[in-house]
Amino acid sequence: MGRISRVTVMLAVAAMFVIPIVGFIAMAFRDQNNVAAGTDGFLGLGGLSWDHAVYSWSQITGFGPSGGGLFQRWIGNSLILAVSGGILALAAALPAGYALARLRFRWRKTWLFATLLAMVMPNTVLVIPLFLEVNAIGAVGQLWPVAVIMGFFPFGVYLSYIHFMTTMPPELVEAARIDGLGELAIFFKIGLPISKQAIALVAFFSFVANWTNFFLPLALLTSNQQNKTISIGIQELIGASPLFNATVAAGLDVKLYMPQLALATVISMIPLLIVFVGAQRFLVRGQTVGAVKG
Repeated sequence: MGRISRVTVMLAVAAMFVIPIVGFIAMAFRDQNNVAAGTDGFLGLGGLSWDHAVYSWSQITGFGPSGGGLFQRWIGNSLILAVSGGILALAAALPAGYALARLRFRWRKTWLFATLLAMVMPNTVLVIPLFLEVNAIGAVGQLWPVAVIMGFFPFGVYLSYIHFMTTMPPELVEAARIDGLGELAIFFKIGLPISKQAIALVAFFSFVANWTNFFLPLALLTSNQQNKTISIGIQELIGASPLFNATVAAGLDVKLYMPQLALATVISMIPLLIVFVGAQRFLVRGQTVGAVKG
């Protein structure tokens, strides 16, 4: 009875999460008229049709001036920022983590404390100072300053620090120094080859953080509609829907209702799912990095 009770509770909790997700994905394959009428059965599964998804896609891609294409552009911008920001995060976080873990220099603990402080600081606190700095160089509305800022990833520095502290024995570093290797050579020849899990963790979390970042693109990119990201693009689609803003929607050639908005949201989640599936093997191993020494 105890086992049956546990399984029942677990299934009930799982259903609480799975049922809304299934209903949301099903919404992308339904017709707006049936949605408004409340037909199509449980979760709308009775009205699923690929033709409805094709029509919704045509409406999404038609959003914007001169025949549309804004949605695809937003997806491309998000990919550029997420990938370039992730690469910069890796290039900065791994050496910084190694330095904090295995080098001894003045103010080392102060820098570590500053890293932890930056890691727990809300992003919204930094948006206005960052906007003022980017505006000072006349780069508001451009992608490259956003990518550079996204490369600042304190959580990745902390992950790298924990990795090198727990999985790279001090004796190994000292032996390499005795053999005449410099710190850069130790990092590249010894540190990086044993850091696959740490690299996967930093890359995954930085990609997710960059892809879902909302306030930074909202502050720096809203002046240029072509350079917006999908996170603020979804908000614009919602604002142009007759469901939420009939005045704005009246002047548009395309009409975005719940099926179109659901499809746009589902498509925006696909890159995250691909990255998660691709990095899953390293993520599972990386969860226990440093748990056992030796």
